[in-house]
Order: sequence, then structure tokens, then C-alpha cells
Amino acid sequence: MDNLLIAKNISKNYGDFTALNDISLEIPRSSIFGILGPNGAGKTTFIRIINQITLPSSGEILLDGHPLRPTDIQHIGYLPEERGLYKSMKVGEQALYLAQLKGLSKSEAKARLKYWFEKLGIEDWWNKKIQELSKGMAQKVQFVVTVLHRPKLLIFDEPFSGFDPVNANLIKDEILQLRDEGATILFSTHRMESVEELCDYMALIHKGHKLLDGEVTSIKRQYKSNTFEVGLEAPDLVSLRKELDAKFKISETEFKSINNDLKLKIQISDSASPNDLLVYLTTRAQVNHFVEVIPSVNDIFIKTVTTNA
Repeated sequence: MDNLLIAKNISKNYGDFTALNDISLEIPRSSIFGILGPNGAGKTTFIRIINQITLPSSGEILLDGHPLRPTDIQHIGYLPEERGLYKSMKVGEQALYLAQLKGLSKSEAKARLKYWFEKLGIEDWWNKKIQELSKGMAQKVQFVVTVLHRPKLLIFDEPFSGFDPVNANLIKDEILQLRDEGATILFSTHRMESVEELCDYMALIHKGHKLLDGEVTSIKRQYKSNTFEVGLEAPDLVSLRKELDAKFKISETEFKSINNDLKLKIQISDSASPNDLLVYLTTRAQVNHFVEVIPSVNDIFIKTVTTNA
């Protein structure tokens, strides 16, 4: 696999406190990689190390095949959870200044800012001061500044904080577009629904330890339990329920249905197939609903963190 960023055995200690303990990750090129974990897990510490804001106590970061060096900051775009815009500066003046710090000429910065401001519908904000903008409006500006120089690696730390649903969806679409155009994106969050919608890969960090990592679909496959949600219609639902209870591990469930269904979750053995279950059910009832239960990222998160508490 072609990896843009590799973290090798990263640890970070603050006195007797271990913020990160031997973390190793590989971030594939042109992908969105989610770093998950509860508040205080070590996500931001890891990001600060990549941005060279702080140094690891041990371990090494490789970017594009070489050890991370100070000049690599030109190839990284970082949107921190705590925003860092100067409140008394005008939006356009500040955006131009920050773009030039990232190596763009003034004329190139103006052209790219014009494109992004028009794309996000914020062209009228050029002469406004940051302090005149709402939190969500200021966040749009910071997003533009982060992506403007087209870095190899984009790091978003809780990027949707402060956005209403409409603007959150707008930024999600832009993040996906950046990925499709070749950017590699490291995405730190404790919001599991964002991972479901955006991430190709993910890692779960808890109390400074990596608990799991890999492709999102592969992790879900590992955690699924061969369980199916079914809706059954039959003349004698009580007898059917007893028969199924004797043969399978079952539990009650709820889903929307226009029928008077017996609604169950049925778990079958690892050696059995969905077809086996479906054939069995169709000989005993009208099957109106049959869906495999795939664990959500939130389910996996809770199960993994609880197991390793």
C-alpha cells in the first residue's frame, strides 16, 4: 500500500503522564483516515506531533518516505479544534497573509481565495473583521485558509464544531472532493457519525493506546456477529416465536413496518449462511423484512472502549 504518512512507535510523556504509548499508524495516500477516541484519548497530542508543535518522547514520523523535517510544514494544512484567526483583522487581509506564509505569491493567493470565497458563498465577507462573524462563519474562513495551498496532507481536528447541519454537509462534500482530487486527509473526531460518512480508514485511541486500526469496512466485517433483523408474518406468531427461540439466539427489535410483523434479531452460527436462515424462515412464515445487522462505528467504539476500560 502507498502510504503518505507513517507513524512508528510514537510515545509522548509529560512527566509521569503518558499521553501516547507506542502508537504506530500508516495513512494511505489519497484517503480519509479517522483518528477516533474520547476526549483526552491522545488524538490532539498525536496531531501536534505531526505538525511539529511538540516532539515525541520516542518514535518517528515519516512523510512521503522521509523523516519529518521543519520544511514539511509547507505540505501540511492544519485546521485545529481551537481556531486561530486574528479577531481584529479583516477576513481578506488575514487570508492573504496566511496564504503567503504557506508559500503562495500574493497574486496566486488572491486567485485561489476568489475561487474558494465564491464557491462557499462568502465573497461579501472580504472586508469584515473576524470578530464580526459568527463561529460558523469564521470556521468557513479558517477552512479556506487550511486548504488554500493544496497541501499533500490535510489535518482536520473536529472540523464540524460550530457548524449548523447545512454548512456541515457543505464542508463534508468539500472534504470528499479534496480526497478525490488526491489529498490525504487525517480526520480527528469523537463524533462517530462523521466517521461513517467520510472515512476510508480509522484508528481508535483510548488513554494513549491504539486499540484498533484498519479499513473501516474490514473492521466492521470483523465485528459483525452473523445477526439478522427479520420481520415475519404468520397465523400463529406466538408458536413461531417459541420455535425460533428454541433453535436460534433471538432478541426483540424495532423497525418501521406497514405489516403486523413479528420483529426479531436472529443470530446464526458462523458456519451457517444467510441463505440457510432465509430458506428456513420462508417455510414457516411470510418474510417481509430481512436485513443483516452491520455494527456501526459507534457500536464498535463502545464495545472496544468498554472492553479495554
